[in-house]
Amino acid sequence: MGITSSSSASVKKLINMEGETAQFVQEQINNHKIMIFSKSYCPYCKTAKECFNELGAKYEVLELDKHPKGNEIQDILLEITGARSVPRVFVNGKCIGGGSETKELLNSGQLKKLIEEGTASG
Repeated sequence: MGITSSSSASVKKLINMEGETAQFVQEQINNHKIMIFSKSYCPYCKTAKECFNELGAKYEVLELDKHPKGNEIQDILLEITGARSVPRVFVNGKCIGGGSETKELLNSGQLKKLIEEGTASG
């Protein structure tokens, strides 16, 4: 199950989920309590970062528009999360969605709880 095929319109892409870039993405998700895959100009990405700033939570950001393998990383995120859009926000190794979902979780109080859960257990 190392190479998967992803269909975008009529274009088929082969994604190596065991390759160096996929391993890099998985390490970023696993090694950071809060990991945001972002694009520096994206308003939804800014919203997600502002949510964590409001809580005073430390997070790691990878700006895909400034990374040499940004497109490949987005393809890998599509395989992992089912969406290629940014931001892709991970808390405690789990994708919580994008900017809108992060904002909803903040407003409901759930985002703080998710962050605290990871602190208590690990």
